[in-house]
Amino acid sequence: MTFLFALVDKTRSSKRAQKWPRLAFLLQSIFFFLLSGSACAQTFEFLPEIDAYYKINSSTRLDFQAKETREAGSPTQAEIGPSLDYFVKPLVGLKNIPIFDPTEAKSRLLELFVGYRYLPSPDKPTVQRMEVGFIANFPLVAKILLSDRNRFDLDWQPGQFYWRYRNRVKLQRTIHIGSYNPAPYVSAEPFYQSQYGKWATTALYAGSLFPAGKHFAFDAYYEHQNITGKHPNQQLNQAGLILNIYL
Repeated sequence: MTFLFALVDKTRSSKRAQKWPRLAFLLQSIFFFLLSGSACAQTFEFLPEIDAYYKINSSTRLDFQAKETREAGSPTQAEIGPSLDYFVKPLVGLKNIPIFDPTEAKSRLLELFVGYRYLPSPDKPTVQRMEVGFIANFPLVAKILLSDRNRFDLDWQPGQFYWRYRNRVKLQRTIHIGSYNPAPYVSAEPFYQSQYGKWATTALYAGSLFPAGKHFAFDAYYEHQNITGKHPNQQLNQAGLILNIYL
């Protein structure tokens, strides 16, 4: 946690610097942070994550993600890599939903994305992953945002290739506490995994987005996974904290 706040202070102090040198410093720092963290045995499962977003133009965005992850029966791993997002034009109904989002991605009806992830693990072969998919956003009553993410993960490791399809449905709404506006959410995500030939994992989430100035937001969440691909079935309870950085 101290690392995350130190990183925020470091980035804030360089407002006048160019964006790309600032991004290079960020990537170097989080790469070593996550690799060192993933090699440590943990009795309590806490998953740190840093997501950085750079808006290229009104329809294109570059993302970089670095996190510690454990999902769908995989071991605890670091996950590091970029994504490229393409957006259709904003939808008026979505622009009226006041969820903190400096890149305005939540105001777009449709987002297409493609990404690469490198997943080193201390005791398993390294996985290389291609991610492709789309996110559809819909405005509901009471300024609730419904997001439906459809994603394919294509995983390569020595002598093996697996794929999985995951569909995450999320409901989110901003609440007002004086002048502060957090955005709590609930979400569910089933996984279809090719190695088992069935829907082998279900993940349930509850969390909230906490804005921290114009360029930062924290996303704190609880996740429960029910994994039925292997016998016996496995239950995972996890807490996560994401630092979102908008460059």
